[in-house]
Amino acid sequence: MVDYKRLDATDAKAYWNLRLEALQQEPSAFLTTYEDAIKRENPIDSTAERLNDDINYNIGAYQEGHLLGVATLVPESQQGLDHIGNVFAMYVTPSARGKGIGKELIQRCMEYGKHIGLEQLQLTVVATNEPGIALYTSCGFEKYGYKKQAIKRGEGQYIDELLMNNFLE
Repeated sequence: MVDYKRLDATDAKAYWNLRLEALQQEPSAFLTTYEDAIKRENPIDSTAERLNDDINYNIGAYQEGHLLGVATLVPESQQGLDHIGNVFAMYVTPSARGKGIGKELIQRCMEYGKHIGLEQLQLTVVATNEPGIALYTSCGFEKYGYKKQAIKRGEGQYIDELLMNNFLE
């Protein structure tokens, strides 16, 4: 059985370890690189601070005490954009994929977004990430743009991204 919970400071070590795994397993999916992440000073403490933030919504999926997946919803704060939320840092460990965990994490972000009055969620996904695109599409997200060479990884190595959104009802 998978348990879902809003993450807080007590989840910082598990979150940080899963984040490092994500950066190693899916390096093209994240702007931060594993090499940059491991250079951070006091990463568990700074992660704990971020997870205790009342504004951002960090949801995690646990099974038998192991954090299997995470997603973060960050509401826009600027006036005129404060009806929009952005989904970031979505990741499910490979052994737990295909079991509906990612879909549940996204749906919980959508439910929370509605709860706090958001009208729209946005995200970016690597243009070649077919399973991710299929997941987001199954949750009601639609493609609205394409960012060519959105991320640069070394000389001449670029990653394109799709922009997707979901108008919450």
